[in-house]
Amino acid sequence: MAMTLLLLWATLMCQEPEPLKQEALRHVDALRPRIEETCDLLWEWAEPALQEHKSAAHLKGVLKAAGFRIESGVAGLPTAFVASWGTGSPVLGILAEYDALPGVSQAATTERRALVKDGAGHGCGHNVFGAGSLGAALALRQVMADHGLSGTIRLFGCPAEETGVGKLFMARAGVFDGLDACLHWHPGLQTLTDTKTWLSVNSFTVEFYGQAAHAALDPWNGRSALDAVEVMTTAVNLYREHIRPEARIHYVIADGGRVPNVVPDYAKVWFYVRDPAKNRVDDMYKRLQEMAEGAALATATTHKVVLKSGLNGILHNQPLIDAIQANLVRVGAPSWDEKETAFARGVQESVGVPVEGLSEVIEPLQPIGSLVLSGSTDVGEVSLITPLAGFWVTSAGRGLPWHSWASTACHGTTIGHKSALVAAKVMACTGVDILVDQDLRERSRAAFRRGTGGLPYTSPLPADTPAPTVGQH
Repeated sequence: MAMTLLLLWATLMCQEPEPLKQEALRHVDALRPRIEETCDLLWEWAEPALQEHKSAAHLKGVLKAAGFRIESGVAGLPTAFVASWGTGSPVLGILAEYDALPGVSQAATTERRALVKDGAGHGCGHNVFGAGSLGAALALRQVMADHGLSGTIRLFGCPAEETGVGKLFMARAGVFDGLDACLHWHPGLQTLTDTKTWLSVNSFTVEFYGQAAHAALDPWNGRSALDAVEVMTTAVNLYREHIRPEARIHYVIADGGRVPNVVPDYAKVWFYVRDPAKNRVDDMYKRLQEMAEGAALATATTHKVVLKSGLNGILHNQPLIDAIQANLVRVGAPSWDEKETAFARGVQESVGVPVEGLSEVIEPLQPIGSLVLSGSTDVGEVSLITPLAGFWVTSAGRGLPWHSWASTACHGTTIGHKSALVAAKVMACTGVDILVDQDLRERSRAAFRRGTGGLPYTSPLPADTPAPTVGQH
């Protein structure tokens, strides 16, 4: 009887969060070579959306070797996966991203020098993102194994965040169902817990179909699809004056014809419309659909609108935010040596922004929604399925343009390594809190129910939208 009580007492003591967090931090430090190797490999491969085969395979291989069960190709996306370890509740999710951006290939140098002409690069730091999340999952797995903690870790390999389709299709397929909580993070220009309002977005294409003709001999026989694009974009640009200041509309002409002496019988334009409120995004989308119809009528062409992606903003969760903030303060922001500071300053000088080096502080915690981030992410879909919170860790020099060669350069250095290491520690410590603190889980679930009004998740995608493939996103 005495031995049984002693074992019970020991088990309860082991489930106190502080000693478990100390162990988690030691495990992350021990994993540092693996985290740095992953940062560098993903950066070197720089695979864009839905082409992340090497990156996904590396992450899956490391996780499988650590005893995780791997489910590949989830939601019909070949480079998406779920890696699970443990059994039963609570179930903790960790998001990992690893897609690169086209056109920002760059060597780890302070002056612009592409590694691959017109190639992809990690201008958003998803190589660092994937490595940090991997480190957190491996450290938590070791803590749970050492102390016999009940519960399940699920690391979600999320492709194609940059095109807003990865988590969107995974969410629609129910991949994130059954979680008690989920954590995410992102490299950035500052270190802070995320409380900003993200923009909802609809991504869609408009294709116009006309009639080809010789542009000089008989243009009267032609009906220009490019004219229709220009009529539509003119209407859109006039409409910009009448949208809310926090809203955004941007586009590229994906196909405008082949040669000037042929009236284009086909043209295609790709739009993003954004706003903090998804209902206002849908209103703008409707207006632009009407403009497409008007442009087709004006040019005697026909048209087709295809919704590629529709994303919600992030539903923040205050109890989880507070837990992340406490662990962020505990771990501390990255500290930089002279070489790293000099590198960041060199890139800043090349770009022409103030030469201020790298942030070394944790920014004060802000109220939810007090600031608007004029960007979008598919993480918002997960936040409407389960309690979720995240944070940022400095990974590039102050003021550097994001999604650029300058940020790609920083993410290929030890600056990226240190960012991933801090992120792994913060996520591992917060993961311990979630796994052992039932009160935290209950409070985060209550906040989630208030935020969603108790309504189940509904995908913004039409039910018959097929999973995208390369070239269709």
